[in-house]
Amino acid sequence: MAWLFLVVAGLFEIGWAIGLKYTDGFTKPVPSLLTALSMIISLVLLGLALKTLPVGTAYAMWTGIGAVGTALLGMWLMGDPAHVARLVCIAVIIGGIFGLKFAG
Repeated sequence: MAWLFLVVAGLFEIGWAIGLKYTDGFTKPVPSLLTALSMIISLVLLGLALKTLPVGTAYAMWTGIGAVGTALLGMWLMGDPAHVARLVCIAVIIGGIFGLKFAG
């Protein structure tokens, strides 16, 4: 169950990272509220995952999921550059996430 909490926490991390862009410096109430809720949910789920998972592994995976998802959504939604070098780096992060999961 801890791994599920961790993955969902990572998805909510993506939500709040992307949401920050839409808050316009926390001047827009609805995006700001949704972003804050995503932050809270992400941290609560991370905390639940940390009850049984090693902190280094869990935190690295949480940030890795967030980084990959945010980078990909930034390319898709916001026109961030999608150069080959960036995509290779994202693939390396994904490899690290799987490595941490299966290495213990």
